[in-house]
This record gives sequence, C-alpha cells and structure tokens, in this order.
Amino acid sequence: MNHPSAADITALYQRHAAAWDKERGRTLCERPWLDRFRAALPSDRSVLDLGCGAGEPLARYLIEQGDRVTGVDSSPALIDIARRRFPNERWMTDDMRTVSFSERFGGILAWDSFFHLTPDDQRAMFPVFAAYAAPGAALMFTSGPKFGEAIGNYQGDALYHASLDAAEYRARLAEHGFRVMAHVVEDPTCGGHTIWLAKFSP
Repeated sequence: MNHPSAADITALYQRHAAAWDKERGRTLCERPWLDRFRAALPSDRSVLDLGCGAGEPLARYLIEQGDRVTGVDSSPALIDIARRRFPNERWMTDDMRTVSFSERFGGILAWDSFFHLTPDDQRAMFPVFAAYAAPGAALMFTSGPKFGEAIGNYQGDALYHASLDAAEYRARLAEHGFRVMAHVVEDPTCGGHTIWLAKFSP
C-alpha cells in the first residue's frame, strides 16, 4: 500500500480544521477512560496530549479537572483554535514523532492520532513515549483492532490509519518500560475505540 505522508495527514486537518472541530463530538463518551487515565497519573499532573486537535473535548476535560496540558498537533489551524480556547495551557505546532522536550510528563495521551502513523512510525514512537514519561506516568492511546492499514475518508480526502497487532503492542510497551493496565478492543461504550492504558515503570 502506498502510505500517505505525514504532510498529507497534516494538510487534511489543516484544510478542514474548522469543519473537523465543529463536527467533533462533545458528548465525551471517552470520560470513563479519561477518568481511568487520570487515576493512574502520579503526583505529577502534567499531561502531554499528542495529536490534541483543537483541544475539545478531551483536553478541556483534563484542564477542568485541574491537570496541566501541553498539546501537540501538526495542524497550525487546530492549534490556533486550542490556544484561543485555553490560553493558559501550552500548545505547540509540531510532529509527535520529532517534537522535543526538556521535561517529562505524568501522563501521555495519543487519542485518535497515533493510528494515523504508519506501522514503522508507530514502532518508533515507543522510545519517544518512554523518553517523555515521568516515573509512574500513565500512557493511553487508541489503535486499530488488529494489524493492518485502512484508508478512510473525510470531506472527500483520503485519511490513513494503521495498526500493529495486540501482541506487538504488548511487546513494545514492555520493552520500553510500560506495563499494560487495560486493553479493550472496539469498546462499545466508547464509540468502538480500541484502547490501551499503560503505566511507566521501567
């Protein structure tokens, strides 16, 4: 399969930022998982949100609960919206694969973003997660239900998704110091998301 480049994904979200933000559900079916994620955070309540979009509804919920959010997204238009909404948080236009920090975070979230990376790029993210995870940090991300690639569609543009298989996710998490706390495939209570929650304990 020919992989859309990172620029393709970035360009799609950049072109359709306003529409995407308008159409993004705000019912927060993700809340039970966000609560589990927050319960797993150490005393460090800082959260790195990779692929944060425009900051709603996930980052908003975390902020309202008192967590400090650093949001990273490759779309300048989405980051601009997030900055206007939450000017007291830190928002960065950058690529999750190459963004650089001097600090570590109590939580790392990659919800509906990590799965836009190719399988090889996903594999390369596990040392990145470990590099920015504080002791005892929580990591939560969404994946596909099984190994493979899929091309979706948004506003007439191709939207790339990929996933490793569950055994490989478990192996790579363990290799980089993460212990799986929960994994649900196509959770019917959360819009069919396949979810991983892990704890950093190298």
